[in-house]
Order: sequence, then structure tokens, then C-alpha cells
Amino acid sequence: MKAGSLAMAFTYRLVTFAARNVPHSMKILVLISHVPDTTARIAFTNDNTAYDTSGIQFIVNPYDEWYALVRALELKEAQGGTVTTITVGGAETDPTIRKALAIGADDAVRVDTAPKDGHDVAAQVAAFAKDKAYDLILAGKETIDHNGSQVGPMLAELLDLPFISLAAKLDVADGKATAERDVRGDVEVVECALPLVVSCAKGMAEQRIPNMRGIMAARTKPLQVIPAAATEALTSTVKFELPPPKQAVKMIPAEEAGKLIELLHSEAKVI
Repeated sequence: MKAGSLAMAFTYRLVTFAARNVPHSMKILVLISHVPDTTARIAFTNDNTAYDTSGIQFIVNPYDEWYALVRALELKEAQGGTVTTITVGGAETDPTIRKALAIGADDAVRVDTAPKDGHDVAAQVAAFAKDKAYDLILAGKETIDHNGSQVGPMLAELLDLPFISLAAKLDVADGKATAERDVRGDVEVVECALPLVVSCAKGMAEQRIPNMRGIMAARTKPLQVIPAAATEALTSTVKFELPPPKQAVKMIPAEEAGKLIELLHSEAKVI
């Protein structure tokens, strides 16, 4: 072999070796829910079968925004990759999605249908994600309107992926995720190979406020609207009821413990 050919072959081998050692850029999908503001009034309509949304300000579900999305962005900034958000909802959710884009997500997907229940949301997300080869799918531990904690585990089941719930810390390295979860009196450390689904709890990350540059960029970032998959709701709402109003406080003298016990039994019905 000529000297020039040998040098070219050696250079090629060096380039190939370097390419094989380039860190894998992660593809991360973050679930974003459109929920009423925490200060919104609570009222129902349609014979108490639906939440009354008139005059209500909607926001990004805080668990999705503060923990899942921000941690995804931190991982992307440290290791490279992309962060995509996905929301199940109608066009009224677009401002909420744009806020997630303003915080730093690269692009967004909206499944164009009103969510029927937690299983429907999980099924819609699974139908989109099944052939996209995401390394990590993050969601808040629950939404503040339903507090069900259902979508994460059902999504993992539908995609046949491992699931870590209520993670308060998450690190990713060498194709493996290490998560910490608060358990009674201690911290549990869980390790799992990618890909997987994680529900994120308090402690995962610190809230980020969109800056003007992010807000302006969000206007032009891709927001893909896709049709809904054919799914079936497994639950239905029969009726909503507000809790009974608080009663006036009754003061019982310390020496009348028997009367207190009687009231707890007959009125409060807690014993």
C-alpha cells in the first residue's frame, strides 16, 4: 500500500472510532397538561357533570412544568438532544403549549381531541410515541385538577416500558437512568436502562420563568397538530359535588372530654 493510501486509511479509522464515541443525544418527550389555575373558582355545569370553565384562567400543570419539563431541559443542556412536548386537547390549549415552548422545549405536538379520561390521554400519547424511539418520557406525578397519578403508569404499560414513579431526582448516563424517590423515613435509589417513563415529583428541578427571548422564539417553534387515535374511555363522570361548607367551631371545656367524644361520634362521625 502506498504511503498516501495508508495515511488515508489511518485517518478514516480515527474518524470512525471518534464517531462511535460521540455521546448519544437523547430524545425526550414531556407530557404537558392544560389545567385551571390553582386560584380558580370551583363550579360545575350540565347538572354537575362538568367543570364550569367560563372565566377560568388555564396554566401549564405545575408538576409537568416545574419538574418534568425543566429537568428535561437540564438533561438536554448537559448532554445534548431534543425536548418535545405533547398535549391532548383542543385549540384552546395552544397558549399553554406555547408557554412550554417559551421555557425551552424545541417543538410541540397536540393531539386534537378533548381528553376523555386518564387512559384516553395515555393511549393518545402512546399512539404517537410508539415508533418515535424516545429515550425518556417525563410527566408530572399528577395533574392539579384530577390528582389521579394515572397517566404515567398507564403510558408505560401501553408502550411496554419500565416506569419509575414519584422521582424527586433523576440523572442519566451511559444509557441508564438513576432516580431517587422519597420513601417513609429514607430515600430509595432506583436504576433502570433507557428507554423508560418517569413521573416527576417535587425536588426534581427548580421552576424557570420564560424570558423575552424565549417568548419571542416560542411564536415560531413547530407546533404539530395531529388527529386523535381511535381510543375508548374506560371511565365516565356521573356527578361532581362540592364538599359541605365548614361548620362553626365548637369549643369544649377541657373537663368535658366525654362531650367531645360524643360529638365526634354523633356529629363528626369520625369515631
